[in-house]
Amino acid sequence: MNTEFDFEGQWQNKLGQAVADRISAPARGIILEGGSDLSDVNSAREKLVWTCEMFERLEEDSNLKTRQEILTECHCSYPLDDLLDVKMTYRVSGDINQALSMLQEKFESFLREILILEEELVNVIVEKNWGLAGRRDGNRIIATKIPKSGYLQEYFKEDDPEKKRKLYCHCPRVRDEVGSEPRLPMEYCHCGAGFYKGIWEEILGEPVEVEMIDSVMQGDDVCTIVVHLPD
Repeated sequence: MNTEFDFEGQWQNKLGQAVADRISAPARGIILEGGSDLSDVNSAREKLVWTCEMFERLEEDSNLKTRQEILTECHCSYPLDDLLDVKMTYRVSGDINQALSMLQEKFESFLREILILEEELVNVIVEKNWGLAGRRDGNRIIATKIPKSGYLQEYFKEDDPEKKRKLYCHCPRVRDEVGSEPRLPMEYCHCGAGFYKGIWEEILGEPVEVEMIDSVMQGDDVCTIVVHLPD
């Protein structure tokens, strides 16, 4: 099967590599069993059930930190070429705040020029501190995702909290099952945290740690990630 545009197949490949890097061969086959049979034609329900079962198997051979690391490597990546100017500026100045300001400029340009949002809505999003840059809190960056861009305007018109969470979620695998049982563990959403990890590691040129503190999958209203900057 041609998986060039098969998100599920690509995600399973990243998961498989991350598991292989950390789990011994006999166990990894059991953990990943059935995953290669899934593709974009499978329903979100099927993917949710498989993923919850996969986590049950994974928990037998890993600790919490390992599971977080595995899912972090399954993330979608921000275009690294678009970070070149931020990276070069930081390498010269060493100024985190300047890097944050540049990321915020890119984010606001995306809202205005790509999504073509009205200025009133842009201001609402900026005031909420949502988006690419986040805000600095000492040695941490606290970033809150925006609602999925394709549903952003629909999100702000929706009043039902459960429907808003579905519109908010960025994960194409299980978005339609947000709020459903079985409930995915919080570690799953480290996939989304990896998006920010990739950004800051590219800018800083050294590893950073990330953690999820809010997730719509867990019933929160937003998804919030903390990036722990190197000392």
